[in-house]
Amino acid sequence: MSTWETSSASASKRVVAVVVAVIALHGVALWLLQSGLLRRAVETVIPAELIAEWVEPPRPKDEPPPPPPPPPSEVRSPVKPTVVAAPQPIAIADATPAPAAPAGVADPPAPLPPLTAAVAPTAPPAPAPTTAAPAPPRVELPSSDADYLQNPKPAYPPLSKRRNEQGRVVMRVLIGVDGLPQKAEIHQSSGYERLDAAAAETVMKWRYVPGKRAGVPEAMWFNVPISFVLQ
Repeated sequence: MSTWETSSASASKRVVAVVVAVIALHGVALWLLQSGLLRRAVETVIPAELIAEWVEPPRPKDEPPPPPPPPPSEVRSPVKPTVVAAPQPIAIADATPAPAAPAGVADPPAPLPPLTAAVAPTAPPAPAPTTAAPAPPRVELPSSDADYLQNPKPAYPPLSKRRNEQGRVVMRVLIGVDGLPQKAEIHQSSGYERLDAAAAETVMKWRYVPGKRAGVPEAMWFNVPISFVLQ
């Protein structure tokens, strides 16, 4: 046999051996899978994955800083002890009087006045009916224009005519119970002295109907107007 043949035979044997070994390994692996031994071996060999998570610690709360300690030179005042007052004796009134105490005598109360029947208040008397005030007496003023008196018209002063003086005079005349004028005075002037004088002279010459009060003649003041008008 040649060398080439020898090497080919050995190579074929190696291939067959490798194929048989591979088939055997697959068969063993399949058996291990079915029995669960391979999974256990893998879990044993492959390390478990560690999962780590960073947890941030909680932040401390902001607290105020503590007060500084008192200086060593400060001297604290000592605490005064509480003094509890001793119980005082209580005075108890004794109803029994002392032997030598003077006994007071209380006067009996004065008897109340006898009760009298209440008197009903009487109604005030009815006011007396007031009588109507009497009517004031009727007053009739004097008059100078009666027809039977026949009083003449006042005389017009000639100088006033020439100077064209005109006006109205009101004379206040006191007329007596007999109808005669007793006194005359100017109540309202005309503005001209000659006309006022002529009016005063005229009213003192006239006769009048006297004034009356309750039908009785009475002396009264009476205003007499006199006008001086040029025609």
